[in-house]
Amino acid sequence: MEEVALAATAFVGTHFLLSHPLRGALVRRVGERGFLGLYSLVAAVTLGWLVVAYRAAPPGRALWPVGDGLWAVATVVMLVASVLFMGSLVRNPALPDPTGRARPVPEPRGVFAITRHPMMWGFALWGAAHILVYPEPSNVVLAGAIVVLALVGAAAQDRKKARLEPGFWPEWERRTSFVPFARGVRLRGLGGHALGGGLVVWLVATWAHLPLAGWAAGVWRWVL
Repeated sequence: MEEVALAATAFVGTHFLLSHPLRGALVRRVGERGFLGLYSLVAAVTLGWLVVAYRAAPPGRALWPVGDGLWAVATVVMLVASVLFMGSLVRNPALPDPTGRARPVPEPRGVFAITRHPMMWGFALWGAAHILVYPEPSNVVLAGAIVVLALVGAAAQDRKKARLEPGFWPEWERRTSFVPFARGVRLRGLGGHALGGGLVVWLVATWAHLPLAGWAAGVWRWVL
């Protein structure tokens, strides 16, 4: 358990250090491509350490009982997370723009009318759902690390984007919300890539728990 906590701290901490306070100096020293290679290497090593430590940790006692009610809640949360994630892959202003050209600030549609960080909230909801139905201490640490990395990372991204794109990001922030549905329920423009893609990812990912982990998840708990 202690090693899981240490590995989770290293995984999250190095992400934040490399993404923000150390990024500028490292890019100047090794270049953008060198930095991306270093970032990827550190992320892979720390994630690998976290996975190995998690798999080696002896099972702990569940922190609360889990019944069908919690499973139903987690199943819906995972569907929302999948829709947010798949929707974030298309026309996402937070993704790098290789052209570097100035761009107009669009009206938020689809998942971006829900939150300007749909990808990060998808990861955070994934972590929350896994804590909810599997409250074993080492899993709480691992999934909690994902939640912290996603939400604190989203807040840090806002600050960095506002600095790098002062003509775009502050206005994008004004038109959108950090917390989902904080500006009301706006579901217009949810396309097939979000709804259909999210549904497919949700069904496949929850089904995969049975062959990979040995227990059914999601709707498959009641179907299989």
